[in-house]
Parts: sequence; structure tokens; C-alpha cells
Amino acid sequence: MMKTKAVVSALALLAGLASADLARAASDEPIQPISPPQNINLGMVELGKKLYFDPRLSKSGFISCNSCHNLSMGGTDNIPTSIGDKWQQGPINAPTVLNSSLNVAQFWDGRAADLKAQAGGPIANPGEMAFTHTLALDVLESIPAYVREFKQVFGKDRIDIDQVTLAIAEFEKTLVTPNSRFDQWLLGRQDALTADEMAGYGLFKESGCVACHNGVAVGGNSFQKMGLVEPYKASSPAEGRSAVTGKDADRFNFKVPTLRNVEMTYPYFHDGAANTLTEAVDTMGRLQLGKKFTKDENARIVAFLKTLTGEQPSFTLPVLPPSSDTTPRPKPFDKK
Repeated sequence: MMKTKAVVSALALLAGLASADLARAASDEPIQPISPPQNINLGMVELGKKLYFDPRLSKSGFISCNSCHNLSMGGTDNIPTSIGDKWQQGPINAPTVLNSSLNVAQFWDGRAADLKAQAGGPIANPGEMAFTHTLALDVLESIPAYVREFKQVFGKDRIDIDQVTLAIAEFEKTLVTPNSRFDQWLLGRQDALTADEMAGYGLFKESGCVACHNGVAVGGNSFQKMGLVEPYKASSPAEGRSAVTGKDADRFNFKVPTLRNVEMTYPYFHDGAANTLTEAVDTMGRLQLGKKFTKDENARIVAFLKTLTGEQPSFTLPVLPPSSDTTPRPKPFDKK
């Protein structure tokens, strides 16, 4: 009996040491696992969820945040550039909203410092939701259930745009995707990845992809020039970071996109020009790294990238409060 207890104790000690070694190994990796969101205001989240799905915040009464950042489709719309008011085609690919709270800034050019600053932009953009903040507030204040909920959450008698954007941002903070197979591997589950996926991760590191795609979001934490080794022939007029800084040196510098859930967020790049991961990996290898991946190397990197798909946000769809008799009605076909 004593010998058995000693063996069990030894095995437990070895297991503990192995876990510690795995934890240390994971901390040395250029990519870190996603953690669940912390310090979330649940009342604000529920309000923000309604606003996120409410098309009445658009001039047409047809477009919501979820139209371009569809939570059933990886937080994007899977088309090269989004369609806005009066069927206008936008100038740039819609980045995923999933894990966007981990970004250094919002939008491809980083013009919004955080999610709250970003949330008000599409509402007032004439090419997107095409409303004004004033008109959006008029709609919300005409709906008694919204008035009550805003007062309950913020404690104020009037609704303002800061409350709207803060609530949407709080909801978006919850849209993280933990527990991908790669995260499971980082946390010690050695059988979470296949040999090809591990080989792909090795290539991803050795080739230099991790210089830009690192951290918890596997990107999103820096701005880089598109076309370092070879020029990129963009199909979009977007000029990148220079539109914000006014510096010519920042032309075609874009925020590095997150690679979390990347198998779901096609097409790729700021202009949506790459339809598949295979094409995207080939282009990035040549233009950013000066490397032409073989067919097998490309396939292994793609296999690794697919291990970054995490648990998708899961929640009950909000039931939006009905409009009142005084709620301004949309004019979807208004040409003015």
C-alpha cells in the first residue's frame, strides 16, 4: 500500500511538473490564448445587443451593425466590400467584429481609438447607415421601452449618443472566441493539433509571419505596409493610415488583421481581393516576406490557420421593442 501511494504521489508530481513546463512553453510562444471577457456590465450588454441588431438606427430602416458584421458569419459579411445605403458599395472590406476589443485601434486605418469611438461612425456615414446621430436619437427616444431601458442602465432622463456608443461597445467586448484548438494546445493539450497543423505553425513562425501576426488576437496590434517586398496592386482606393496621419510615409499602411477565425472571414485583405486562405497565404508570402511557399507548405500553413477558429458567441437573439406611433418611419426609397 505504501509503495502504491508513493507511485501515485510520484506520478502526480511528474504531472504537475509537466503542466508547469507546458505553461512555461506556452508563455514563450508569440501567440497567447484568448481569455473570457472581464468586468462586463450585463445591463449595458443587453441594451447594446439590441442596438447592434436594430436596423432602425439606419436611414433605410434596413441596415444594422449586424448587416456588415454578421455574427453568424464570423463577424463579417463575406463579400469584398460591404453594401450600404441605396446599395452603395463601400470602399473597403468589413473587418470582423469578433475579438475587436483586442485591437490597438479600430478600422483598417485606425481612425477610431476604441470600440466606443468606432460605434458611432457607421450610423452617420452616408455610405453606410446614412443616418445622423440626432435622427438616431429621435428614433430611440420615441420608443418607450428604449427610454425605460436607457434610464435603467445609465440613470439619465435623456438618451445621448455617448450612451448609445458605450452600450454597443460593451456588447462588442463580449464577442471574443476562446477555446480554439490552438488555444487548447497552448494550454497543454498536446493532441489538440495534428502533425500537419504543427508543421504549419512551425512554418508560420520560421517564415516570419509572427512578426506581424502575434499576441492574443494573432494580429490587430500594429500597422504595416501592404507590399513590403513587392508592390500590392489594390482594387480599393483606400490609402490606409495616411488618411489619418496625413503622412505620405503611412500610405498603404493598414492595421494588421486578426487571424482569429480567419477561415470564416473571407475574402481577405483590405480590398477583399483574396477569396481563399490558400491565395492569401501565397500573396502574403511573396509580397510581405519575399517567399514563395510550395503547395505543401501553403497547405500546412492553411491547416494551422484553421485551428485558430474559436467558440463563436452564443446568446439569445434580442427581441427589439416595437416602434410607437410617433417613431419616424424609414424611407428606404427616398432619393433625396
